[in-house]
Amino acid sequence: MAIKKSELYSSLWASCDKLRGSMEPSQYKDYVLVLLFVKYVSDKYSNDPNALIFIPEGGSFKDMQSLKGQKDIGEKMDMAITKLAKENDLVNVIDVISFQDEEKLGKGKEMVDKLTGLITIFENPALDFSKNRAEGDDILGDAYEYLMRHFASESGKSKGEFYTPAEVSRVLAKVIEVNKGNKEKQTVYDPTCGSGSLLLKVAAEADNKVNLYGQEKETANASLARMNMILHNNPEAVIEKGQSTMSNPLHKNELGDLKTFDYIVANPPFSSKNWTDGFDPANDIYNRFEEGKIPPTKNGDYAFLLHIVKSLKSTGKAACILPHGVLFRGNVEAEIRKSLIQKGYIKGIIGLPANLFYGTGIPACVIVIDMENAENTKDLTDDEKGIFMVDASKGFLKDGNKNRLREQDIHKITDVFNKHTEIPKFSRLVSITEISDPKNDFNLNIPRYIDIQEVEDIQDIEAHLLGGIPNEDIDALKKYWDVYPSLKKELFVANKRPNYSDLKIAKEDIKQTIFNHPEFVAFSKEMDKLFNDWKTQYTIFLKQLTAGIKPKQVVHTISEAILTAYTGKALMDKYDVYQHVMNYWNETMQDDTYIIAVDGWKAEPYRILVKNKAGVETDKGWDCDLVPKTLVIDRYFLPEKTALQKLEADKEALAATQTELEEEHDTEEGIFSDFDKINKGTVQKRLKAIDTPKLKAENAEEITVLKTFLKLVENQALLTKKIKEAAAELDKKALAKYKILTIDEIKQLVVEDKWMTSIEKSVKSEMERISQRLTGRIKELAELYETPLPKQTKDVADLESKVTAHLQKMGFVWS
Repeated sequence: MAIKKSELYSSLWASCDKLRGSMEPSQYKDYVLVLLFVKYVSDKYSNDPNALIFIPEGGSFKDMQSLKGQKDIGEKMDMAITKLAKENDLVNVIDVISFQDEEKLGKGKEMVDKLTGLITIFENPALDFSKNRAEGDDILGDAYEYLMRHFASESGKSKGEFYTPAEVSRVLAKVIEVNKGNKEKQTVYDPTCGSGSLLLKVAAEADNKVNLYGQEKETANASLARMNMILHNNPEAVIEKGQSTMSNPLHKNELGDLKTFDYIVANPPFSSKNWTDGFDPANDIYNRFEEGKIPPTKNGDYAFLLHIVKSLKSTGKAACILPHGVLFRGNVEAEIRKSLIQKGYIKGIIGLPANLFYGTGIPACVIVIDMENAENTKDLTDDEKGIFMVDASKGFLKDGNKNRLREQDIHKITDVFNKHTEIPKFSRLVSITEISDPKNDFNLNIPRYIDIQEVEDIQDIEAHLLGGIPNEDIDALKKYWDVYPSLKKELFVANKRPNYSDLKIAKEDIKQTIFNHPEFVAFSKEMDKLFNDWKTQYTIFLKQLTAGIKPKQVVHTISEAILTAYTGKALMDKYDVYQHVMNYWNETMQDDTYIIAVDGWKAEPYRILVKNKAGVETDKGWDCDLVPKTLVIDRYFLPEKTALQKLEADKEALAATQTELEEEHDTEEGIFSDFDKINKGTVQKRLKAIDTPKLKAENAEEITVLKTFLKLVENQALLTKKIKEAAAELDKKALAKYKILTIDEIKQLVVEDKWMTSIEKSVKSEMERISQRLTGRIKELAELYETPLPKQTKDVADLESKVTAHLQKMGFVWS
């Protein structure tokens, strides 16, 4: 049975628990990721004479498995890794950590147990990469990235720099538009590549194969990058290490000058204070800095940006993550910024949300450089040239103690930037004339050019004094009146004063009036048809999936289609709709398509076995990942399910009646007042005690209540038995059904009953939210001005008079 992708991730993360406590997360990531690498290449390349990686005898994961429990397990694991490294030019890449380090792994039995447990984790059949039929979907690479994200999160402020969040990496990869080059063997460079995630996102974005180059000062991070390249099927990537890119760039051409590239992506260390270590920028042999425009010694942001500019081909494009300060800081940085603007190198700027990165919480921006565009526009006037700015600071999801870009944020940012779509409060093309105006003086701080302040409700004093709703506030709902042109007349009537209106109906009737209005009903039907057309087309598409599919291609196809379907539709934000599909993909559908990619359309039930702390397993029944049994029951055994639900409802009704009976007679003088506990045993005991001719007569009411209680308990017990029997029978029928399900029936259950039903419910909730926002705003306006100040004053005076009169009657008099 194929394991779900999410379970693959959690299995890998469980391996980290074997090392937790003995070392920092920034260190134990190296052990886990090296072992993952060895497992992957062993599975994929063993016994393959044409393999990219040669697996020597004694240097495979299987060799490590034989070491479990041995006293010298750490030493022999190091020997196995050394063999693998020497055979594949991976010395100082996979062998930089020691599996016999007692300081980190403990001594004696502690080390043996820890490493044995670590190897056991990777023996999980789900981690058999030799049978990975969805290989092209980069499942292993995704798992590697998942681990690095978790390690970065746990590593703290000073140790998370090796990883750029995948969502941000994707933005950079998309805004340089690597596919527009449409050339074979394009080159991509990252001068501060960390673990290589940015480079790999560009490679994933490119339709054609690209050549990857990177340089990383930290040896451990460079080793991660090298392994990352191999795991992502980019073994030929050139990752240089151990030297600072600023003092000693290692990618050079035959003449010793800087090698130039088609594309560059980078997330250099923010505001580096030691970027000049090892060289004199004033005598830079690579001519990266203009005379008099050398970045500050204690702030290297522009140093890295200028290195990027110098490393680009004349047609090259780059995207670099930098702190917002580069947009507005003065002195020499202002001169550098002015020079870059005047040369036309800066194509655009994207302002990102704060707290995205693991090494810092400060907000950052993306500077996009386009050398080709600078050349093509050099003859244009400053009015004709410009820098495209996007303020994406408000679009994110709170994820633990960090913020994270959502799928809709990534798509919106890149769509808007690449198409230069101007959206109020989000994006605009700012002319060089405006930027160079003395009042701006080449300051690129985004709020100077894009006002993102939310419009506040301006309190209308006249309306507060005299009543009525300002027409200005009603007209602000124009996007609704454009769709429902006659609805406004159903809701509002002109006030006797110009420029004001009154609510025509009771506040309580606002929602019903809107929802029942013919124009609202017609628009809802139009939106239903829009979704159903997409649903019909892609139900067919999804049912045609087969084993070996690439899940990422599947989600791309269906999500882009729904984005297109809702483009230009009034009231509906296409990116919100897109996010609903992506949410369901991440929660459920991704795992399902991974199962299909491996096993095809198979519905295989499995037992749910849960271990307690003592290791004892308990059978919690059964289920099926691809086709949960609830789907089978709902489609094929609905009468049985309804009958079971009726029994459960009857039992709940009896339980409620019992509770009411107990509460009624559990008062101070009540029948149950002296009971320590009210249950079948205590009631029977009391009933037996008063079961005499004399006491029966004296306690007739009590006996009736007690017998009623016992009858309720008895009936509940009978229902409990019936429920158990009915549930067992239904469970038996459902399980038997799985054995005879046809492939077409499985497709119907999965695609129609599971996927499309869930997506439809989620997408249609967006229409509900739109309607609720209109209803809420109208109600808010009505309540804001419904009681004018004079009436409020009179109401207060009336209440004060009533209170005074009551106090006087009670004898309280004051002067």
